[in-house]
Amino acid sequence: MTLATDPPRAGRTRKRTRIQAANEARILDAGLALFSTYGFRGATVDQIAERAGMTKPNLLYYFRRKQDIYLAVLNRTLEEWLKPLEAMNPDGDPADEITTYIDRKLEMSRDNPEASRLFAMEVMQGAPILKPVLAGRLRHLVEEKASVIQGWIDADRLAPIDPTHLIFMIWATTQHYADFDTQIQAILGGRTTDRAHFDTAREALEQVFLRGVST
Repeated sequence: MTLATDPPRAGRTRKRTRIQAANEARILDAGLALFSTYGFRGATVDQIAERAGMTKPNLLYYFRRKQDIYLAVLNRTLEEWLKPLEAMNPDGDPADEITTYIDRKLEMSRDNPEASRLFAMEVMQGAPILKPVLAGRLRHLVEEKASVIQGWIDADRLAPIDPTHLIFMIWATTQHYADFDTQIQAILGGRTTDRAHFDTAREALEQVFLRGVST
């Protein structure tokens, strides 16, 4: 299930060219940067066109309305965000699967913090666009993976814990590094731009989730 939106106009042609695909990606990248900074209301089509390096008429060839750009950005973000959870393998080793999920989520916060901030902004506003997906596809996916985790618990392969809240905690801790980057920078200073910062964060999260903090 994806968000309802008009498809890019160039995508309606019988043969979509590489140039068309590249231009759509440029528009979505520009939209992500501006929406995550100014929100849906604050960002304008003119700003998006300028950041994408194209004229407004050229942009409107691909997307008819600002809303269509916003929806397409959210669609792309959700597709990327759901992949790591979808990849959790019930036949895998529980510690390895949870570690991999933590690592992928943390990498997303490191490599694409704007997407995380846009998602957080949308949710804090009551998810006017995302609510159907949150209550539909995301809910079903979380229920499916919570069942996988519960199966590991029932088989004595994991310590007892509420599976859904475990997933919530992984979201909260990994996405914190994107959503509250300003706060982290104020505390750690320039160290947040060092790769070692995220290596340390990953090690700390894996320690807490898989081994705890008690001696």
